[in-house]
Amino acid sequence: MIERLTLESRIDGFALSALKATPASAPLGGVVVIQEIFGLSDHIASMCSVFADAGYVAIAPSLFDRVEPDFQAGHDPDGVKKGIGAVTASPWSQVMSDVQAAIDALPQPVYVVGFCYGGAAAWMAAAHCTGVKAVSCFYGRLIADLRDATPKVPVMLHYGAHDTSIPPANYERVQHASPTSPLFIYDAGHGFCREGSPDYHAPSRDLALARTLDWFARWR
Repeated sequence: MIERLTLESRIDGFALSALKATPASAPLGGVVVIQEIFGLSDHIASMCSVFADAGYVAIAPSLFDRVEPDFQAGHDPDGVKKGIGAVTASPWSQVMSDVQAAIDALPQPVYVVGFCYGGAAAWMAAAHCTGVKAVSCFYGRLIADLRDATPKVPVMLHYGAHDTSIPPANYERVQHASPTSPLFIYDAGHGFCREGSPDYHAPSRDLALARTLDWFARWR
């Protein structure tokens, strides 16, 4: 069951909304689920449920609430433009403070997973946030531009072989910057975890999520 809660960001005391999913039994720990540019979509709620079903309390902070309360953007060109505008209006220091608020609200050990823009935010969390054990980044194109942010915790990376927005040269730069990070390439395009996406690919999604859960268990 998904519920709503409010988190307080340390950077400015801002109250941002979040989704929360709780496991049926005593939790193994917590997972911060970081959104795509589209806000707290059905996909992100579904990912929270996946991690709750695996035994973790999952929280997804609404990172663009300062731009628009309960920010939502469609997957059409106008929605993508709106989402990119929200990214531009959200400096990394602010985003990391909001992610830290989610980390602090979870039971330890805490892990971070992110999708697309959230994949890059998860990479940044590995470098800048405290109280994190391990991170899993899904098709984060911007990570290649954030290589100077050196992760302080173990990071796993996932990309689609047919993702036209992330050519091999992109994730090869990431692998060079973080050679000890497991990096997996799937027979899929961009957004292969999101049901309803043209690139949705259930076998790749299931394998990547299984690898992520094994990764988190390794660093428990």
